[in-house]
Amino acid sequence: MQAIKRSTLKIGMIPADGVGREVLPAAQRAIEALGSAIPKPEFIPLIAGWEEFNKNGKALPDETVRVLKEECDAAMFGSVQSPSHKVAGYSSPIVALRKHLDLYANIRPVASVPGTAGPDVNLVIVRENTECLYIKKEEIHDNADGSKTAFATRQITSKASERIGRMAFELALRRGAERAAPGAPATFWKGPPKVTIVHKSNVLSVTDGLFRETVRAVKENDGGRYDGVEMNEQLFDVAVAPNLYGDIISDGAAALVGSLGLVPSVNAGDNFFMGEPVHGSAPDIAGKGIANPIASIRSAALMLSSMGYLEAATRINAAVDAVILEGKYSTPDLGGKSTTDEVTEAILKKI
Repeated sequence: MQAIKRSTLKIGMIPADGVGREVLPAAQRAIEALGSAIPKPEFIPLIAGWEEFNKNGKALPDETVRVLKEECDAAMFGSVQSPSHKVAGYSSPIVALRKHLDLYANIRPVASVPGTAGPDVNLVIVRENTECLYIKKEEIHDNADGSKTAFATRQITSKASERIGRMAFELALRRGAERAAPGAPATFWKGPPKVTIVHKSNVLSVTDGLFRETVRAVKENDGGRYDGVEMNEQLFDVAVAPNLYGDIISDGAAALVGSLGLVPSVNAGDNFFMGEPVHGSAPDIAGKGIANPIASIRSAALMLSSMGYLEAATRINAAVDAVILEGKYSTPDLGGKSTTDEVTEAILKKI
């Protein structure tokens, strides 16, 4: 995507619940630290979340949706606390936002920092955001013997599969450009970018079969645009997956780099991008000032990269990598004793 050329960049800020209110300011400060590398940012505070639902009966106010659609170029979301049981009238605001803004892709990079302990990891999971089992079409039947059987409908369409596949191939092209950019952080990945299709079509031959065939067709019928991107169904640089699989493997992949507090994501559509750290609201540490701000800061970088500001995103990511590599400042989830503000300040100095 070409960078938006304008004098200001209007970004909706939705801290929502728990530690979202502590880490989103860190992302804002990182964006502000970029100076002239991006248009002057203007931050618009917005409301959503479980606490908002308990106060006013609606987790996602209509005004929040209106402002995002009519006034904002992009957005940042903090974290949402959702009940583990059914609550009448409540539905997740982040899921609703994805639908309202047609953010059909959830993009989650998972990368370790060269020089640190642990496995060498550098991949991106591109999760289809709108269908699969997450259409939430469920029903329960009473059986003749008194037992119950629950059913969930799984939806896979060629339209959704085609556009998530195209998003994955475009992302692979962009990753190749980012790795070649001046000042780009070191990476373990060598060779051309690669897209891996995640599926189980050997068992779910109809639904996963449609997903697999449709995504493969994106490259096979691209007219040569993706000739520089390899495609396979095993080891991956960029993995494209249906909603459920993408949710599972992205959370599991976070463990490879040490903490959910390090892993960013962006909810992407064709014309709007919303950064969102992968971690939850962490009510056990909310208000203590020790939440890891890195996932939120990296999510801001991912949002900017998606909008075409590759150099700005590279500066943020290089600063984060430098702080992690030095090992002087880290929050308790990484075995350190630093506060949210201390880690943020260290990153800002590097930016």
